[in-house]
Amino acid sequence: MAVKDKEWIDNAGYYQLLERWRFGSSDDFIFHGESGEYYAKVMKSLKDKLSRSGQVLIGKGVGWEKPI
Repeated sequence: MAVKDKEWIDNAGYYQLLERWRFGSSDDFIFHGESGEYYAKVMKSLKDKLSRSGQVLIGKGVGWEKPI
């Protein structure tokens, strides 16, 4: 995994990770291999620290339509 990828993941909050997860391209380098596994692990860890209502609020904030 590239150092810059790990640094980005480590410095991103749950909102940023979810936003990239929802709207990122399937060929985005960060979702594959070691970095993809790490991304999913960190995202789950941050999600698990939130209450269910917190997860819902962030999910609604990110939305389902790609921002322009």
